[in-house]
Amino acid sequence: MEEAVARIPSNRAAPLVRELFADLPPACDGPRLVAGLVSFRGLRPERTYDDVARIARELVRIARPGGGRAPEDPADRPVALVLGRTLAALGELDLDDVEAVRMGPQDCARRLRRAVPGADRELTGEQAWFHDQLLDNVCLHVLHFLIRHSPYVAGHLAEQSHRIRQLVDLNDADAVRRPLPSPEDLAFEEEYAAFLVRRHNRLTIHGIDLPNAPGSWPLDATYLSLGAEFATPVEGSSGQPALPADRALAGQERVLLRGVAGSGKTTLVQWLAVAVTRNDLPGELAALRGRVPFVLPVRHFAREGFPAPEEFLSVGRCRAALPGGEPPGWAVRVLVEGRALLLVDGIDEAPEARREELRAGLRRLLHIHPGTVCLVTTRPSAVEPDWLAREGFSELMLAPMSRDQVAEFIRHWHRAARRDGGGDQERLAGYEQRLLHSVRVYRELRRLATNPLMCGLICALNRDRAGTLPQGRKELYDAAMDMLLQRRDPERDVLHADDVELQRAPRERLLQKLAHRMLTEDRTDLDRESAVAVLDSHLPAIPAARGQGDAEKIFGHLLHRTGLLRESDDGRVEFVHRTFQDYLSAKEIVARGRFGDLVDHAHEAGWEEIVRMAAAHARPDECARFIEQLLAPCGHLKTSETKHRRLMAAACLEHVTELDPETRRLVRDRTEKIVSPTDPLGARNLGWIGPVVLELLPDPAAVPDDKAYLLAITATRVRDEAAVDYLVRLRDRSSLRVRAELARAWRNFDTARYAREIVSRLDPEGLYFPVSDLSELRALRDMGGRDRIQIAGGFTPEELLHGTVRDRLTHLWLAYDLGVDMGWLSAFPRLHTIRVNPRLPRVGGVPEGVRIIAR
Repeated sequence: MEEAVARIPSNRAAPLVRELFADLPPACDGPRLVAGLVSFRGLRPERTYDDVARIARELVRIARPGGGRAPEDPADRPVALVLGRTLAALGELDLDDVEAVRMGPQDCARRLRRAVPGADRELTGEQAWFHDQLLDNVCLHVLHFLIRHSPYVAGHLAEQSHRIRQLVDLNDADAVRRPLPSPEDLAFEEEYAAFLVRRHNRLTIHGIDLPNAPGSWPLDATYLSLGAEFATPVEGSSGQPALPADRALAGQERVLLRGVAGSGKTTLVQWLAVAVTRNDLPGELAALRGRVPFVLPVRHFAREGFPAPEEFLSVGRCRAALPGGEPPGWAVRVLVEGRALLLVDGIDEAPEARREELRAGLRRLLHIHPGTVCLVTTRPSAVEPDWLAREGFSELMLAPMSRDQVAEFIRHWHRAARRDGGGDQERLAGYEQRLLHSVRVYRELRRLATNPLMCGLICALNRDRAGTLPQGRKELYDAAMDMLLQRRDPERDVLHADDVELQRAPRERLLQKLAHRMLTEDRTDLDRESAVAVLDSHLPAIPAARGQGDAEKIFGHLLHRTGLLRESDDGRVEFVHRTFQDYLSAKEIVARGRFGDLVDHAHEAGWEEIVRMAAAHARPDECARFIEQLLAPCGHLKTSETKHRRLMAAACLEHVTELDPETRRLVRDRTEKIVSPTDPLGARNLGWIGPVVLELLPDPAAVPDDKAYLLAITATRVRDEAAVDYLVRLRDRSSLRVRAELARAWRNFDTARYAREIVSRLDPEGLYFPVSDLSELRALRDMGGRDRIQIAGGFTPEELLHGTVRDRLTHLWLAYDLGVDMGWLSAFPRLHTIRVNPRLPRVGGVPEGVRIIAR
């Protein structure tokens, strides 16, 4: 193949496209399913799949230079084979002609490629380029055909129809053509890919380098994919409780991903960048093949506005590592060619006042380059629901780690620790087993172990203290600070790395000053000069540090010896994890007695962690006054902001050690009437405040089903066994949505108790019961089994055959890819329906007579 160009004149394309469709009368009364229009399937097909292959060969031939006058090129045969398989997927599309025209040719082409994952795996890079261009072009002519043969489509989508006619009239040259990258671009992309792998293929377990702990491990070897939930669950389902986040992205070209601090958002961004670069993707994400990732941490451009394409490498901290630089205009060409994957990490790290400007900048870029795939991450409440809905973004929420995921993380951590050469290698197996037992047995530990950051800290502290763990979130961070700032270097025999000798207290005070400056300037980093200036202004008040050297010297000591700071290539200084910045900021505010600052900002999402931590650090009388101020009326705030501030007062109760009963009673009185979420996202966020929410929720017996559903979402997110007592009062509801939410949640609680008190009491009519681990599978079997089961975790066929009541199962929902032929299902005599998540690969070997529903 000499040159990858795919132009098909309309007079040559139209007759071939016409052969793909049956001879049907024009539609005037509504949409028609595309799969029902094709000519090669149905009761009396006019053509065969061999005809589709012939049409594909002809399309490839006439798309080559010369318009098909040259003989068929043998190098084109693999392309024609793949194109034939892709066009045959028109007969399987769950898409009507109105939806197809609304999507446009490029999105339709991507939809077809997703329908045959891996079909182009054997093509060379040039052949794949040619195929993708040609498929875009063919889809343009398919949409043109649908418009011409449906007055309904043409009338209801006048603007889109006009645009498609324009593209056809322009011979598809400008809007559809994807030129092959130049040799210069391809050479640079190889260099850039190697850099991305070096930069992002290390997983730092918990964001800091603790003593007696593995610092990092290869991301691709031990990546742990957390669960993700869609903002709008399917009616009658139990959500996607165990759908890995990377697989939840399948079929989603634009996603806003929410997750609490330390939940794994950045790790997912790293994994995507590496997997796409290496073309090491699961089948569900095959549509990302050939994309060029741009990792854009928002903290690097939060104040300057959304970067222009030529700035992508700078904000991604890539330029210094690629000294030759990219070819002029390369990033723009990647966007124009529809090959870019934007990974915008941490919208919450931009000042609230600048987020709208960032959204506008992103919107402009996506409008100019509609073929761009984009993932944006944020903390849950930093932006309102549907913040990017107008731009076509779906919303996902990273779920807290399940029991199995916590156990898997602990095993991964200790596997890495066994390779780090510490002096306690022979005792690691015992540490691991004791910790696995502790997280199952101790409620407080289960409440803490909800995300990778906290799990990493727990593992490190468990090893450091030979199995003695601190209790509570504040105590956990206090212990980590003690390790880092007091014991880190002595225990590693690093005694003379520099000539600065500081104990924990002065180190921590100076780090507090840096964290507080970042907070007051509403940023997550400082340039080196500003960081040194902050230290210089405070050194006179800290004699232990002042006598050790000037501010520049002390800054270098804190940077290299505490493990809490890092410096980027361009001299920006930041904390290794946002949570530690919040912890130190809160401690500094309490030390200064600046509770008024906390009150003024308590309604802002970026201050939530700081408010909680400050309440934990404060003395009892300070804490009581602070909480009372949070509850007080404030005329200049919106109603929603006042509500948020009062809920933060409730959230503080979980973190305080001592507080007078009167203040606790005041919190309950002021918040019990406002604990009423209006959407699933708000309900999730409310539940993650903690167990105190359960005291504020209304009696579920007194609310209608739509409110009961939101209460169920909230209570199931409270990681405390007390939530089961509340959920018991919802178990007799007839609403399928309420029952499905309750069934989904047993992975969050003690399996035996939840099965006994909740699951066994749910009306099974129309309800799929999810199983994500062996304990749930056994519990369901011990209840006598159920007619409908959702497979929401990784099982072998043998485990499912042994753990299921075979003669009862009638409906099976595959929400997890088991990766095996499904012939083993013949052992279930009454099974007649399989529901398959459309984001999973196609299942094969299904017994005859079993209906497959893909939705």
